[in-house]
Amino acid sequence: MALAVGVSLTAAEEAVAPIIWPGGSDFDVVTLVVWRHGQTTYNLEHRFQGQSDVSLNEVGLRQAAEAAPYLAAMRPSAIFSSDLSRATATADALARLTGLPVQLDKDLRERSGGSWEGLTEAEIRARFPVERATWSPPDSEPAQAVSDRASAALERIAASTPRGSTTVVVSHGAALGMAVARLLEIPSEPRILGPFENCHWSVLSRRRSRWRLLQHNVGIHPDPYAGGDAGNA
Repeated sequence: MALAVGVSLTAAEEAVAPIIWPGGSDFDVVTLVVWRHGQTTYNLEHRFQGQSDVSLNEVGLRQAAEAAPYLAAMRPSAIFSSDLSRATATADALARLTGLPVQLDKDLRERSGGSWEGLTEAEIRARFPVERATWSPPDSEPAQAVSDRASAALERIAASTPRGSTTVVVSHGAALGMAVARLLEIPSEPRILGPFENCHWSVLSRRRSRWRLLQHNVGIHPDPYAGGDAGNA
């Protein structure tokens, strides 16, 4: 089965930091594989999920099961996940292969969408045209707060990961996009990195508090809904 790749075409198991960190060594580097959950019915219907606890659909379960061997090939030492069920079910597919426990972290949750949760894209545009123009859901979690907590979670997980090893982190499209932008010190708006598609992952390395992006939006399933789904992950 061929990989459908975003920015990088490098094989998953070749995503090692010494290539990216000249003069470093395997033991200087911590690697995080940040993995978006598989598809849900809300994704399929372009509904804003936010922190609503929507389960994976049949396609999402299959995506997780088929992607998990590629992540297992990276030989992770730990698995962390958002506590929302679509993330934990995705993480469980990898846990079954590796025997690792899934450690839950609420700070990896998706952005709360307030009164937009459960609405389709068309409904949001019709009911909230002003707020939609700036992607500012009423009574939602501010984007800055999402960026703060999600990036802090990744920093905390990286600090707990032994140097020279890899940890897989399962989360959500918007939360991951904001967190990765923060770690790389690039603006989240305008978006420089493309969105995470369902069950796709990115690989980051950290050495001496500096972060680098090795791969972005890598997966084995081209997502026909990519691009319209980043805010309702």
